[in-house]
Amino acid sequence: MSWLAKLYETYEAGANLDLPADKKLMPISHTLQNAHIHIVITDQGSFKRATIFEKTQIVLPATESSAGRSSGEAPHPLADKLQYVAKDYPDFGGKKNTYFESYEKQLAEWCHSNYAHKKAIAIHRYISRGQVIKDLVDFGILYLGENKKLLSYWPHEEDKEHPAPPIFKVLPPLPKEKCTQPDKKEIEPGDALVCWTVEEPGELDSTTWTDCSLQQSWIEYDAQAAKEIGVCYISGEKKPIAVNHPAKLRHTGDKAKLISANDLSGFTFRGRFTDSLQAAGVSFEVTQKGHNALRWLISRQGHKNGDQIFVAWAVSGKTIPSPLDDSWTLLKELPEAFIFVATEDEAIQQSVIDHSRDLGQSFAHQFNKYLAGYRSQFEMNDQIVVMGLDSATPGRMGVTYYRELMGSEFFSRLEEWHNQFSWFQRHSIDVPNKKGGKKPIHKTIWPVSAPVPRSIADAAYGDTLKSNSTLRKNLLERIVPCIIDGQPFPLDILHLAVKRASNRNNCEHWEWERNLGITCSLYKGFYLRHPTPDKRREYSMNLDENSKSRDYLYGRLLAIADRIEEVALRTNGENRPTNAARLMQRYADRPFSTWRTIELGLQPYMQRLQGPRGGFLTNRKKELDAVVSSFETEDFTLDKPLTGEFLLGYHCQKMHYRNIAQEIPDEPTIQPEESK
Repeated sequence: MSWLAKLYETYEAGANLDLPADKKLMPISHTLQNAHIHIVITDQGSFKRATIFEKTQIVLPATESSAGRSSGEAPHPLADKLQYVAKDYPDFGGKKNTYFESYEKQLAEWCHSNYAHKKAIAIHRYISRGQVIKDLVDFGILYLGENKKLLSYWPHEEDKEHPAPPIFKVLPPLPKEKCTQPDKKEIEPGDALVCWTVEEPGELDSTTWTDCSLQQSWIEYDAQAAKEIGVCYISGEKKPIAVNHPAKLRHTGDKAKLISANDLSGFTFRGRFTDSLQAAGVSFEVTQKGHNALRWLISRQGHKNGDQIFVAWAVSGKTIPSPLDDSWTLLKELPEAFIFVATEDEAIQQSVIDHSRDLGQSFAHQFNKYLAGYRSQFEMNDQIVVMGLDSATPGRMGVTYYRELMGSEFFSRLEEWHNQFSWFQRHSIDVPNKKGGKKPIHKTIWPVSAPVPRSIADAAYGDTLKSNSTLRKNLLERIVPCIIDGQPFPLDILHLAVKRASNRNNCEHWEWERNLGITCSLYKGFYLRHPTPDKRREYSMNLDENSKSRDYLYGRLLAIADRIEEVALRTNGENRPTNAARLMQRYADRPFSTWRTIELGLQPYMQRLQGPRGGFLTNRKKELDAVVSSFETEDFTLDKPLTGEFLLGYHCQKMHYRNIAQEIPDEPTIQPEESK
């Protein structure tokens, strides 16, 4: 239950934050709902007008039972569905059960108490007249058929000039098994949630869902309602104990609960305890504040992966960077020293990168400066919590991951992840056209960054993830501990990423470039954290021209051959994949024999470049000779598969070419790439 204790502390800290009204924590004894119909009445309880709300969420008063209701009768105190607030709902053919009596009784008890509010009294006067449906029909919000019953579908033909009324668009459609018209969208008018505005002369705030005095009135009334007293497992104090715990944590339609023991059948708690309160006693105040804090955190900074949620926060309410964002997103505007830029219609631009320094150290210094801004705001004992949630069934949710860290520990882990797994990553941006054109210029940039888990999953599995949400969830659960706990990266995911990055023919060019950058970062990070300390090693993001590693050198050879053929093709105006690109997967499996094929195929392209690109060709030949001479003889002729290290050599060599300032006048525009 420590997660609930931390959420309770977070609520108490967050309540003191100076936030805009729409960003504040939701008050206790309230819930969030989608409103559909807005009824305006006078302070005397007379109907004035009504409108349709589209995709509007409001905070409305709720009881302990109604806040967690999934079915059955449990009225909200003020705003609720038509089947609750409309006494005449059954008179107009309402198909759902009518719960007006329980709604009216509950509202009347509030209005007759010492905590009554004038707006609640006006609403009670209005609904007691029993003509809510009639007023909505007369005002053109709801519609009747020839039998004078509520229409569940629009019977007329629809087009742009004669669309269906708004009520048929804002309400969710009925399931097919409940529909009577297979070719029509059917709704149930009784599901429309009604919210209220009470207009009074001289009153500025007439809406009920933004009236703080009305909210406080209900909170005080609900607090004195009869509840069983018991020991709260969180606070350790004797307080009113909650029986039902809030739902709607991820969205307004979410019925899954983190705490639930209200089933009297089966073995929810029986076998150990005689009642649910013996299993876990949590006070009404703690569960309300804790769940409201979690809902607030998810909406503000939660990382959503379908129904799976990961959220990180500081208990003190201070801002922290998201652990599941990449360095590019966190740094916002990366310094030019960490970006390679290539345009689709311009030659390679001269880079400001100085290859005499280690780019990894430079990036680490920059990222450390970024985190220093956060570190300076935290005290020694400030805590940060990282929590993962998921639901296996619609009604039950579980905590799949939970860590409490000191602020210094969290920032150190985050810094380690971004430094150890940093590599050049492909991104696309649009920049203003300085030449006066209306359309922005599309640019491909290569910032130094650690990848996000979502992109890692795509690089390893590709399109398989589109139809397998369970696999995507499992991958995220395995990657998060690498970021938060500093665990070694899973070897099987790395192998899949290497395999996909070695095959340039299984995806579009931009996607392969993205996968290549991600795979290089994973390979670099994996060996920095290798489970066996003796096997740990560090790779530089700079081109290592002194490396004697067989796999690294073979990667460099492939990049040089690819560059020679690419330039030759572009010089002749051809736009097709090079032999090096097409044979890359075979090259990874049988490098020596495949290199002979690529090398022989290069000869005609070298002859093309002899005249128009002589200087370029001479430099590339020198590089080929230097790389080949760096091999040990037995390494070069060994035809066994390459490891992922060859991708590092390949990518470093390719990125090196993007930065050769002295060759820019002699080089053609780089090969156009598919944009994204």
